Amino acid sequence: MKTFSATPADIDKKWILIDAEGVVLGRLASIVAMRLRGKHKPSFTPHMDMGDNVIVINADKVQLTGNKRSDKIHYWHTGHPGGIKNRSAGQILEGEHPERLVTLAVKRMLPGNRLSRKQMTNLRVFAGAEHGMEAQKPEVLDVKSMNKKNTRV
Repeated sequence: MKTFSATPADIDKKWILIDAEGVVLGRLASIVAMRLRGKHKPSFTPHMDMGDNVIVINADKVQLTGNKRSDKIHYWHTGHPGGIKNRSAGQILEGEHPERLVTLAVKRMLPGNRLSRKQMTNLRVFAGAEHGMEAQKPEVLDVKSMNKKNTRV
C-alpha cells in the first residue's frame, strides 16, 4: 500500500464559522489552528495548504482562565533603542483591536514556516457579531459543545 499524498486537485476547502463568545482562548486557538492546517481531514498532507477558511466572530468576548487577563503580558519592540512595549491581555481585549489576541494565539500554535504564514491568510477574526462573509455560506462549528472545558461562565 502506498502513502497518499494530496495534490492541488484533491483539496476541498470549506468555510467554517466559529462563535468565540464565552470560549476559552487557548482551546479556541488550538481548534482553529487544527482547522487551518487541515489536520481534521483524513487526507491531511503536511506540505499542502488543505485547511479550511475560518471565520471567528465575537473575539472581544473570549474568556481567559485564572489571572491571565491581568498577568499575561504581550511584548513587542518598536525597533528603536529602549523601544520595548507591553500590554496585558485584558488591555488588548478592552482596546481598539481585541481580535489581535485571538489572531496571535492561533499564529503561535502553527509552525513558523512559509506554509503557516500562507495558512494564516485563511483566518478572519472579527471583534463583534457582524462579518461580511455571508456570501461564502459558512458552516457553523459549535466549539462550546465539543467539550465542557471549552467554556467559562
